[in-house]
Amino acid sequence: MRFTVESDVGRKRIINEDRAAFLERPDNLKLALLADGMGGHNAGDVASEMAIEEMTNYFLNTDFKEDSLDKRQWMEETISTINKKIYDHSLKHENCQGMGTTLIAVLIDNNQCLIAHIGDSRVYYFTSKSVDLITRDHSYVNILIDSGEISEEEAQNHPQKNFIVKALGTEPTIEPDFYELTLQQYSYLLICSDGLSNKISTDEMAAIITYPMSIHEKGKKLVQLANDSGGEDNISLILLMMTEEEV
Repeated sequence: MRFTVESDVGRKRIINEDRAAFLERPDNLKLALLADGMGGHNAGDVASEMAIEEMTNYFLNTDFKEDSLDKRQWMEETISTINKKIYDHSLKHENCQGMGTTLIAVLIDNNQCLIAHIGDSRVYYFTSKSVDLITRDHSYVNILIDSGEISEEEAQNHPQKNFIVKALGTEPTIEPDFYELTLQQYSYLLICSDGLSNKISTDEMAAIITYPMSIHEKGKKLVQLANDSGGEDNISLILLMMTEEEV
């Protein structure tokens, strides 16, 4: 597996509230993490930093060899614990009240992915034949779509398009959505914040990802295009490629 991680402040923001990381253990288990902090002056960067640091610590110090340890159960319990820590921190520190963060956590065992999702950061899957949006945003407009009040097309330019209804750390409990995916050879997994997905179409993503250049160049090109398209938000991504070749 090849990978690249990018995080850019964008062209309009002063602080980068996004955090992203890719971790690999000696037993070859991997974890990709992306968090987009929210709360503006209310410490969105604190929430995203806490989410990534805590998740990293739990991942690197868990014994997954125990037969009784179910990976999804581990993910649920770990995220629940981290949610409570962020929530309690926001209550104890006045400057952090109301803070929260999106979270994408992708646990990778060989070519099997377990994806935990909260908020409106996204996971896309690219093969030679198709592009699939794996996650579904926890957003107000998706509630309106599900109730039949607006169409998918109307949602694209809805004034409350970026209003999310679920975030890590804003409530005492949380239930992530889970997805499972089997990665094919020479396919790509793109994990990104809305600073990328709001500015670039899936066709534009696919054009860059399938272009013959290194995976690091692909990552930088995606960030550049989002900035060239306005760069109003922080832009972060993790791009993974399944390959039998050594990194």
